[in-house]
Amino acid sequence: MNKPGKIINMPDVASHAETQVIGKLDWVGMNHIEMPVLLDGSDGRQVQTTAHISAFVDLAEPEKRGIHMSRLYLHLDRTLAEHSVTPMVLRQLLRDFLDSHQDLSTRAMIRLDFDYMVRRKSLKSDNSGWKRYPFSLIATLQGREFSLEMGFQVVYSSTCPCSAALARQLIQDQFRKDFAGRDAVETRAVIDWLGTEEGILATPHSQRSAADIRLQLAPRGFEALPFVEMIDLVEDTLKTPVQAAVKREDEQAFALLNGQNLMFCEDAARRLQTALQEKDQVVDFWARCSHFESLHPHNAVSIITKGVEGGYQPIDGHPSGWVE
Repeated sequence: MNKPGKIINMPDVASHAETQVIGKLDWVGMNHIEMPVLLDGSDGRQVQTTAHISAFVDLAEPEKRGIHMSRLYLHLDRTLAEHSVTPMVLRQLLRDFLDSHQDLSTRAMIRLDFDYMVRRKSLKSDNSGWKRYPFSLIATLQGREFSLEMGFQVVYSSTCPCSAALARQLIQDQFRKDFAGRDAVETRAVIDWLGTEEGILATPHSQRSAADIRLQLAPRGFEALPFVEMIDLVEDTLKTPVQAAVKREDEQAFALLNGQNLMFCEDAARRLQTALQEKDQVVDFWARCSHFESLHPHNAVSIITKGVEGGYQPIDGHPSGWVE
C-alpha cells in the first residue's frame, strides 16, 4: 500500500498516449506568462520589471501527443531570475528549450513584453522625470541560426505644417486689418500687438503621436540590448518627444521645438527611415508613425521598411506576433 501523500507512477498522457490525429505543429507553448525579469538600466544598474512572456517550440514529430510545457516554464524561471536579459542569455534559453525537447522539436521562440523606464531631464529647468517605453523582444533559434527582433514605442508631438501656414495667413490678415491705413508701424506697436490674443488669433494644431519601431538586430552586433541607444536615436531624429516634468521655461522650449519641426506623418516616417538605414547593426526594420489627429476623428499613418529583398514583415512566423 502506498503511503499517504506519496504518488508513484503518475500518468504522462503527453508522452505515452497515442495522438488522435497525426501531424506536425508549427508552434506549441504558452503566452502571457507573468514573470519578473532583470534588465540593465539606463544608469548601468540592474533593475527588475514585470514582463509577459511567450515561450514556444515546434512539434516536429507528428506521432507525438504534445510537448513538455513545464520544462519551458522552469527554464524561464531559473534563467530570468538570475541573469539580465541579453542576446546571449536569450540564445542560451532557447538552446535549453531545445535540449529539453530533443526528441520533439527543432526550433524555439521566446517573446518578452515589458516596460522600460528612463529618467529624462527637462528641456530647460533642472527638473527631471520618468518616461515609460513599452518594449517587446522576440528571439528564435533553429539549428545554429539565431534571430532577434526588438520592438518599442516612442511618443512625440507633431504640429501640422498645413495648419501652421493657415494660422500664419490669418495672423497676416488680422495685422493688415488692425494696422490698415498706416504707411509705417513702430516696432514697439508690433511687439505689443504680437503679445495680444487679438494679434495671435490662430494657432497650428498639434497632436500627441507615436512611432512604433520594429528592428531586426544583427545577432552578434550587441553584447547588451540597446534600449536607450534606440530610444535616443528616435527621439533625437523626431526632435519633439513628449516631456515628463516641466516648468514654464520647459513648456516654452517645447513650443519652440514644435515650431521648428513641423511635420506630417510622412515627414516623421522619412526622418526615421534615414536614421535607421545608417545603423549597421540594424539588419532590417519596420516603423509606423501615427498622428492622432486633433482635427479629425481618425489618425494619419505612415509605414516604412528598410526595403531589403522580400520586405520585412515582423509578424511572420510568430504565434504572438507584433500586431496588437
